[in-house]
Amino acid sequence: MAATPQQIEHTHEKLLEGQRVAVLLMGYGEVESYEDFANYNEQALLLLTAKFAPVPTWIYPPLAKILALFDRHEWGHQHNDFISPHNAIFEKQRAGIEKSLQQKWGDRVQVFKAFNFCAPFLPQQVLAEIKNQGFDKLLIYPLLVVDSIFTSGIAIEQVNKALSQMSDGNEHWVKGLRYIPSFYNEPAYINMMVRLVEEKIASDLATTYLAAEIGIVLMNHGCPHKAKGFTSGISESQVLYDLVRDKLINRYPLISVGWLNHDTPLIAWTQPNVEQAAKNLIQLGAKAVMFMPIGFATENHETLLDVHHIIHALRKKYPTVNYIQMPCVNDRPEFLEMVAEWANPHIAELLSEPAMTVKPQLAVPHHYHHHH
Repeated sequence: MAATPQQIEHTHEKLLEGQRVAVLLMGYGEVESYEDFANYNEQALLLLTAKFAPVPTWIYPPLAKILALFDRHEWGHQHNDFISPHNAIFEKQRAGIEKSLQQKWGDRVQVFKAFNFCAPFLPQQVLAEIKNQGFDKLLIYPLLVVDSIFTSGIAIEQVNKALSQMSDGNEHWVKGLRYIPSFYNEPAYINMMVRLVEEKIASDLATTYLAAEIGIVLMNHGCPHKAKGFTSGISESQVLYDLVRDKLINRYPLISVGWLNHDTPLIAWTQPNVEQAAKNLIQLGAKAVMFMPIGFATENHETLLDVHHIIHALRKKYPTVNYIQMPCVNDRPEFLEMVAEWANPHIAELLSEPAMTVKPQLAVPHHYHHHH
């Protein structure tokens, strides 16, 4: 007896009823104990620096320990035992995004956080928890840096490595997967960046300076020009800057991109860096300079300590200029709502499509035969 279309549709709906999606929100994570600096640096060197620096991997452990000494001096002595707020802010972001998503999807969707470099939230640890909770559909969502698949790509690298180590039997436990690499060109995010700049100028600068005397440095995540064949994020970050600048420049002529670079020897980084960008604007007549992070969604030591050092150096050279350091979007409710909104169509697809069975043991390399 043939099944009717109504019966087939009903069966399909029953199969999809139990579908759930785990959203894996990914950031760098930052140390909360100075004892973790060396391990953190080694992870970062292996995952990030190795893709663009011509340094042999055997040197990473001792190099990580040397860098840890500089970190401890900077955070501990120069900044009164600074502890990064990144992890706490990221948890607020996770909770806010989950709250927004669950208003639409209920408990069929749950948001987990993973840090690229910080236990106990390393991707393999969090993926094990996701699997234990019975999820088999995954949305990978890097959040910290708003640039490209270079920085976000380390999320995929770590997820792939973790999943390959979690194989148990003939079928893969992941039955569906989506990925959001960046939101550098999302109109809602662009408009929010513009609004934050305009509001700060209106409240702090508009009655004291002419519009042409207000310099705006739009800060992006620094990128190496050559990254062993990887696309390093320059294109996406440049587009992000251009989109924000174009909405401001007719009213505020002094605008520059400023790249927060990791100045590594032998590596050509994006220019102008933040300090040079500010100097350029001051030379053009800026009497106030605003530093607005558009390439970072979550506060971290770069947006806090690095920018603090830059402003300190500028004050020594240009003491009459007014400097304003703006925060990242962090856990602003309107930002968390838009992040959730960008995830909704991918979640809808994952919930509505049948589970895909992947059998890794059947994978066979295809050999190409050239016939003369």
